[in-house]
Amino acid sequence: MSDVNQQVIEEFRAHQGRVGGPFEGAPLVLLHHVGRTSGQERVSPVMYLADEHDPATIYVFASMAGAPQNPAWYHNLRAAGTAAIELGTESGTATYDVTVRELTGTERDEVYAEQARRYPGFAEYEQKAAGIRTIPVLALTRT
Repeated sequence: MSDVNQQVIEEFRAHQGRVGGPFEGAPLVLLHHVGRTSGQERVSPVMYLADEHDPATIYVFASMAGAPQNPAWYHNLRAAGTAAIELGTESGTATYDVTVRELTGTERDEVYAEQARRYPGFAEYEQKAAGIRTIPVLALTRT
């Protein structure tokens, strides 16, 4: 998996945040986080949904393609409460510090439903995880 992620990261940086393959046309962000037990810096490419009312906030989804467990980056972000994100721009990429907040209840459900409406794979991930876990949604707000 890390080889695939590394290829996505390199393509993201080379093409102002745009990549091909299964992520072609999808809004991607690179999450910069620190392993909560290893202390190692890590970068994880993930899809995001921009908040329609707050341009400083994006949402990320700890779907892990519907796997029974949450991805490591989710635990790292929750433990730290802060991170950095790298977004594509017209002139390259830009990195911003963010605070992390987990959405719950109706707020979580509405944001997840919108992502699943735009990208049906997220509806499939939710079905795969049903009865095992609720896929977390994190709000990342620029500081």
